[in-house]
Amino acid sequence: MPNTTLPIPNTSASNSTAPSATIRVYSTLSKTKEPLQTVHPGKVGIYLCGPTVYKPSHIGHMVGPVIFDAIKRYLSYCGYQVTWVVNVTDVDDKLIVESRNRNMPMSQLAAEMTADYMRNLEAMGIDTIDHFPKATENIDEIIQLTQTLIDKDFAYASDGDVYFDVGKDHEYGKLSRRTLETMQGEGGEMVERKRSPADFALWKSAKPGEPSWDSPWGKGRPGWHIECSAMSRRLLGETFDFHGGGLDLIFPHHENEIAQSECCHGKPQAKYWLHNGLMQAASEAGKVGGRTTRAADAAPNAATEQAAKKISKSTGASPFSELIDRHSPETIRFFLLSTHYRSPIQYSEELLEETATSLEAFYRFFKRYERIIGQSFYKMGQPAARTGGEFDPGSDPMRKQIVDIRDRFLEAMDDDFNTGSAIGKLFDLVRLLNKFADAEKLEGTSEPSADALATLTQGTKTLREMAVTLGLFRKPVEMKSSGDDSLVAQLMELLIELRALSRKNKDFATADRIRKRLAEIGVMLEDRPGGTEWTRG
Repeated sequence: MPNTTLPIPNTSASNSTAPSATIRVYSTLSKTKEPLQTVHPGKVGIYLCGPTVYKPSHIGHMVGPVIFDAIKRYLSYCGYQVTWVVNVTDVDDKLIVESRNRNMPMSQLAAEMTADYMRNLEAMGIDTIDHFPKATENIDEIIQLTQTLIDKDFAYASDGDVYFDVGKDHEYGKLSRRTLETMQGEGGEMVERKRSPADFALWKSAKPGEPSWDSPWGKGRPGWHIECSAMSRRLLGETFDFHGGGLDLIFPHHENEIAQSECCHGKPQAKYWLHNGLMQAASEAGKVGGRTTRAADAAPNAATEQAAKKISKSTGASPFSELIDRHSPETIRFFLLSTHYRSPIQYSEELLEETATSLEAFYRFFKRYERIIGQSFYKMGQPAARTGGEFDPGSDPMRKQIVDIRDRFLEAMDDDFNTGSAIGKLFDLVRLLNKFADAEKLEGTSEPSADALATLTQGTKTLREMAVTLGLFRKPVEMKSSGDDSLVAQLMELLIELRALSRKNKDFATADRIRKRLAEIGVMLEDRPGGTEWTRG
């Protein structure tokens, strides 16, 4: 079979900027931050392990895609041409069991669950993935890679199965820092067919009634690990830049991928191994969610501890489609990016609600900007390239502060894509812009300063540049409405009217009481020249 390796295409909007030379990336393999030096100058290839599509996706399945969507956007913004691959495992033991439970073909179940996953990605605004290869569409590539490993004496056939011989790979365990003595392989009847318990399957012989494909070793299906080695090679080459996934994939999945790929090709599979912290219930480890930028240690014990507590299908995580009925996708995205990607994400409904409340600060400012300038924040253009957002502040103190916040945003993202710290800079900038608008009396003034309006516009443009680079505030949020929401809106209109009447009659005690009691239940009133507005939080 011919080698079907494809060149890395230019799938990002091109710009004239040279890629940033300041980005540093933490690799689980080296356990250090390394300067980003790509395989192909100016280009980045990313492979992220995707879902096994046997049940509806849950919030844990969105963690990696949200993180790497932000990473790709930032790399593109810095001048790189980025190709991002997310695989879909559509043949697996879990799929076979679930298809039997539901009395439907495995292919039909996989198609149904893949469609669910795609709908959720779309809802989250994750639209930068270039390839979604499926295991069942890459059987030839998988068989070719498996045969090469046999030919090089790194794998062996046994009663229709094919196993990788871990004893032949002297670097096996270098990612997870495990020794062969501490490893256990697949149990059951497979043990009798293997030379060592740590050997793992590249090809599994088919049992009666199971989906199968023809191979030199008989009818069967691929093992889990070989799928990613084959698909990453086909789409990104024998060596590519970033391989990503959750901490729980370090062993055995990514360890086995490295063994297969590097023994086959005699070169590194990926230059940088990026592992995100896992989603776990906040009650497991205290209230952290989105409040820390500490980078998590990717040591085996840390990965094992996180994996034991992670939210997954097996722990009863609800379908993601139900979650976005309760919370806006932007709230969820903001929540996931508020923590450094290597840290565990503490999840609870309460923390999501807190995130929604904090977002109101931005939405209120967007409305304020439109009242002052007469232009929608969402219709502002933003630079596609990093250098496009630079401007000379001159001697203006306010503009210097805007430049300083932008510089610190870039420093955070250059430092191993620290979105948690970068989001902190968004808050810094929106607070600064609000204070500036107050100090310059840009609302309620018949003729506000033209220079002040220009400065506010420049600051708001910088805010949009920073936010959109993270995939945030790209378009107005569609507020979920119901009969209850309509009733609340009418009641708030009545309370605002009663408060205005009280103030008109100089009954300030009643007016203040209305404001105070509303604040106690999380409703904020803002008096503006055009009237009073209210927001939750």
